[in-house]
Amino acid sequence: MQIILIGNYKLDNQESMERFTLMLAEGFKNSGIETKIWRPTVLFGLKSLNPYKGIGKYLGYIDKWLVFPLILNFRVLKNVNKKHATFYHVCDHSNAPYLKHLPKQNSGITCHDVLAIRGAFGFKDAYCPATKMGKILQTWILKNLSKASKMACVSEHTLFQLKALSNPIANNPKDWRVIHNAFNAPFYPMSSDAYNELLKPFGIIENDAFILHIGSSLPRKNRTLLLDMVSVLGDKWNGAVCFAGEPLEQELLDHAVKLGLGDRVISVSRPKHDVLVGLLSACKAFVFPSLSEGFGWPLIEAQACGAPVIASSLNPMPEVSGGAAIHADPFNPQLFAEAFIKLQNDAFRNELIERGFENIQRFSNEIMIQGYLDLFGINKNI
Repeated sequence: MQIILIGNYKLDNQESMERFTLMLAEGFKNSGIETKIWRPTVLFGLKSLNPYKGIGKYLGYIDKWLVFPLILNFRVLKNVNKKHATFYHVCDHSNAPYLKHLPKQNSGITCHDVLAIRGAFGFKDAYCPATKMGKILQTWILKNLSKASKMACVSEHTLFQLKALSNPIANNPKDWRVIHNAFNAPFYPMSSDAYNELLKPFGIIENDAFILHIGSSLPRKNRTLLLDMVSVLGDKWNGAVCFAGEPLEQELLDHAVKLGLGDRVISVSRPKHDVLVGLLSACKAFVFPSLSEGFGWPLIEAQACGAPVIASSLNPMPEVSGGAAIHADPFNPQLFAEAFIKLQNDAFRNELIERGFENIQRFSNEIMIQGYLDLFGINKNI
C-alpha cells in the first residue's frame, strides 16, 4: 500500500496547509505506510512576484492548472502498472480540480472550509467577498469538490455547509465524513519563568494582565470586538489587549484611540511558535469572536495552554470547544464583557480550564490519522 498526498504550490506560501500535509505524511509513515508528497512544480512562477496579484498570480496558474495536471496524468499512469495499491489524497479543497486526474475510487480530499466558495456565491455571512475571477475559480472548485467520492471535512459545520452548496450538483455515491484536525504543533502550559522571559521584548513584563486575540486582520476575525469589550468593562478591568498575528491595521488603532484605549494595545506581529505558546499561557483569557471559520485551531491551542476561552457562539466554535468555553454573540461586546467577569470566579475559571484539557484529547494526531485510514479503507497492519 502506498499513499500519495497532493500538496500545495510552493510559491503560494500556504503555511497551514503545508503543516497539515506534513502531519498526514508523518502519521501515515508512522503507521508503516509508504507515503509521498507531490506538489505542483514551479516552472513559470517567480519568487520575486506576488503569487496573489497581477502577473505573479497568472504565472502560478500556468504551473498549477496547466502544467501540473499533465504531470499528474503521467505519474498516475506509471503507478497503474506497479504491484502495490496506491491511494491519492488532495490535502487542500482549493485543489479539487486535481481530482479529475486521479482514479476516482482510489482518491479523496480534505475540505477545510467553504468560506471562499460561499463568498463567491454571495453569502454575506462568509465575510469573504470575491472578485469576478474569484467567482469563476470558486465555482470551478465547487464543481470538482462535489464529485469527490471520499472526503474528510474538518468540522460538522463545514460538512453541513458543503452539502448545502453541492446538493444540486452532486448525486453520485460518496463517503463524506468529519475528521477533526489535530494539533499541528506542540501547545502546552508554559511556566511563568519561561514566558516572562519570552514576552519581555514585546513590552509584557511579569504580572502584566492582558486578554489575547490571535489571527489576521480579515474582517471575519472581528478584532474590533475586543476593544469594544474592554470599553464596556470600564473600571472593572484595566489590563491590556494583545493582538498576535498580522500587524494592526490603522482602522483598529484609530478605534482604540477613540475609545481611550490607545495606550493599552499590544501588538505581537507574526510571533514565533514559542512566543505564541507563551502568550496563550500568560493571558487572562483568550478571546475568539470570529464571525466565520471552517474549524478554528486557536480555540484548542488556547485550551492546551491552559487559557480560559471566550468565543463566538457561531458554529463551528461550540463544536470545536466541546463546550469548554464561554460562547457569546460575536456582535455583542456587552455579552463578551459579562463572560470575562465570570472568569473572575476562581472556581469557575479553573473548572473551565480543566474541561479544556479534557476537550483537547479529541484532537490527537493518532485519532486523526486513524480517521483517514478508515476513510481510505486501509488496514493499519498492511
